[in-house]
Amino acid sequence: MKVSLSWLKDYVTIDVDVVKLAEALTMAGLEVEALVDRYAYLDRVVVGRIVEMAPHPQGDSLSVCRVDVDSGTKSVVCTATNMKEGDLVPMALPGAQLPSGDTVEAGRIRGQASEGMLCSEAELALGTDGSGVLLLPETTEPGPGVAVALGLSDTIMEFDLTPNRPDCLSIIGIAREVAAILRTPLRYPKVKLPPGETPIEELSSVTIEAPDHCPRYTARVVRNVKVAPSPFWLQDRLHSVGLRAINNVVDVTNFVLMETGQPLHAFDFDRLTEHRIVVKTAQEGQTFTTLDGTEHTLGSDMLMICDGKRPVALAGIMGGLESEIEDQTTRVLIESAYFNPITTRRTAKRLGLSTESSHRFERGVDPVGVRRALDRAAQLMVELTGGKLAEGVIDVYPRPIPERVIQLSVKRTNRVLGTRLSQDVVGTYLRSVGLDVEPLDEDQLRVVPPTFRVDIMRPEDLMEEVARLRGYDRIPTTHPVSHVVAGKPDKKLLVRDLLRQLLAGCGFSEIVTYSFIGRDACDRLFLHDQDPRRRLVSILNPLTEDQTVMRSSLLPGLFATMYRNSKQRNENLKIFELGKVFLYPPVQDPDQLPEETEMISGLWTGARQVKTWHFEESKVDFYDIKGVIEALCAALNITGVRFTPLTGSDFPYLKPGHAAQIQVGNERLGAVGELSGEVLTSFGLKQVAYCYDLNFDRLVYHVSEEKRARTLSRFPATTRDIALILTNTVEAQAVLDFIENMRQALVEGVEIFDIYAGSPIPEGSKSIGLRFTYRSFERSLTDDEVNSIHETITMDVLKKFDAQLRQL
Repeated sequence: MKVSLSWLKDYVTIDVDVVKLAEALTMAGLEVEALVDRYAYLDRVVVGRIVEMAPHPQGDSLSVCRVDVDSGTKSVVCTATNMKEGDLVPMALPGAQLPSGDTVEAGRIRGQASEGMLCSEAELALGTDGSGVLLLPETTEPGPGVAVALGLSDTIMEFDLTPNRPDCLSIIGIAREVAAILRTPLRYPKVKLPPGETPIEELSSVTIEAPDHCPRYTARVVRNVKVAPSPFWLQDRLHSVGLRAINNVVDVTNFVLMETGQPLHAFDFDRLTEHRIVVKTAQEGQTFTTLDGTEHTLGSDMLMICDGKRPVALAGIMGGLESEIEDQTTRVLIESAYFNPITTRRTAKRLGLSTESSHRFERGVDPVGVRRALDRAAQLMVELTGGKLAEGVIDVYPRPIPERVIQLSVKRTNRVLGTRLSQDVVGTYLRSVGLDVEPLDEDQLRVVPPTFRVDIMRPEDLMEEVARLRGYDRIPTTHPVSHVVAGKPDKKLLVRDLLRQLLAGCGFSEIVTYSFIGRDACDRLFLHDQDPRRRLVSILNPLTEDQTVMRSSLLPGLFATMYRNSKQRNENLKIFELGKVFLYPPVQDPDQLPEETEMISGLWTGARQVKTWHFEESKVDFYDIKGVIEALCAALNITGVRFTPLTGSDFPYLKPGHAAQIQVGNERLGAVGELSGEVLTSFGLKQVAYCYDLNFDRLVYHVSEEKRARTLSRFPATTRDIALILTNTVEAQAVLDFIENMRQALVEGVEIFDIYAGSPIPEGSKSIGLRFTYRSFERSLTDDEVNSIHETITMDVLKKFDAQLRQL
């Protein structure tokens, strides 16, 4: 909302700087967004003296003037004839922005240079006379800007008001706040109506058929009006707040709207059928054309202002074409009413209309101020149109707004605000903004808010008033006394974030897929009939046939992503997803919610590394994706991880012999391996792919937060290698576990450095190369010691697994 400082001063004395006033209003809860110099457009309009004036050689109605300004003498071509040599005139220099929106430019007019423009008072929005150049007083000093020379000064304050303060959507509303802040009296405009002639009851009547939507409706009639342009002072007031002047009748209603915050409407009385007003709701499907020429289809809950036969206005929003004020209008009915905010808001939103009136009615106007605004408008309309006022007023008030009485405890107010204000001080603050305050005892106050304060409903609202009127910056800052203990971060959250970082470091990209899948996903994964993942949760209103159930596995989303990428010729893919799957419990209970288990699944297909000048392209295999799982477990400090052959039928989508289940102790975390050919075909995939599917909830349980360290040995290590020939049925992990269980103190580590099958290794057997690292923390080991221990371990392994040594 825009407020002119000069207009504001009509109602309250302001003796502080406008910047300090804006700060005080903002601290009182009325945020001033901007301060704008209203006459900033006159910065490039200066006072000049005409030193020479001659007819234009190629234009009978033009003259060429030489004008002396502060920056030198300028040549100007002008059409006005009311000036002479020696006159002081306003001259707009090139670049000046006029109120009309035009920009002054230097140029040539019929061969003569024109370096500016001599302006009329209408062109500078300083008056209504546009017949000639504005002649300035002889006492004016040439050179400075016109605004300085004429003493023009006005600041426009732009407010960003909260929806609960409709009482401030007016000049008087802001003036009331200023008066309270500056501790100065508020001056209301004096309203004195001339005596009426014909009783209004003989001219018109008002009937309210929908009192719930319109609790109060008042009206006056003015006769013998003469519609004409408004005087300059009225136009200037409207322009200062961004409103367009129309004529003296309409401008009066807009002026009172901005002055008091009460929307008004003026009807052409002679165009009202039967010269009466009926307030009722519209008929469903009825059409109505508003003042802007738009036809609207109405609903049965929309409130209309009607005459004896037809609608003439959308109540509280906009008038209609059939009753608008015209140049020939001689009799005017002025409407001032209180409409239900909910009704107005609902109608405005449904019809897509937003006006100055609806903006105020939606938030709530003052039901008592309806009559005061009506009388103010009638007074101005009689003065400015020369009309005669009908005697009396129509005031239909079927549903009086009840008085609100609130009890306020001063002690509780101080406790909530953290202040030490006396009862007298609290009462003074509340009275300064128009509240009726009466002490009940030493603590309690009986407070009756004025009807224009629709936002004050309870004691807490009164406390807010005290706080903002005292100034939020004057309320001391206090902190609650408490012992704050930093909470330990959630383990799941930490592991989840760490997993994402680790997988990103391994080159995987995270994807997020829909939590819905097709009902046939389980069949395409070849899950057996008793698999828990077949306990699907159905969607009542699925988006598509492919999204009819909640997902019970993350794998279909990964496969669908691989399929889409393959269609775009992106054959090298490393992706993962961390999310929940949804399963019904084994015994379905309609009142029991589905089980939600968090899983992490990944997929790797294509190249292990792409071909470059120093790398040949090689395809990913089982050991690559197994290595990813090993790296994750090591980084998460999960110990005792084992990869064992698949058992049972829990992972039918993995290729037998090319997959393993992942265990920690006796608990299975998931599985990793190559996808079977049947699953690849069922999902339309044409390339070998490897995946892992882990239970994240179980994984988190085994993450150890304990950090262990030991001193590094100062003595050197030595290594020994052996190559064993074993049958294919013997797992390499079993050999490593056996050696670890021997608990040889000097064995620092054992690792596989080679696996080979083929000639000359017998068929059905394989060769495994093991490298032992020996080290002592007490001394340097001798070859004899190491050889003795190494020979013992070798013989035990050969005996345990019926193995043979292969010559290296």
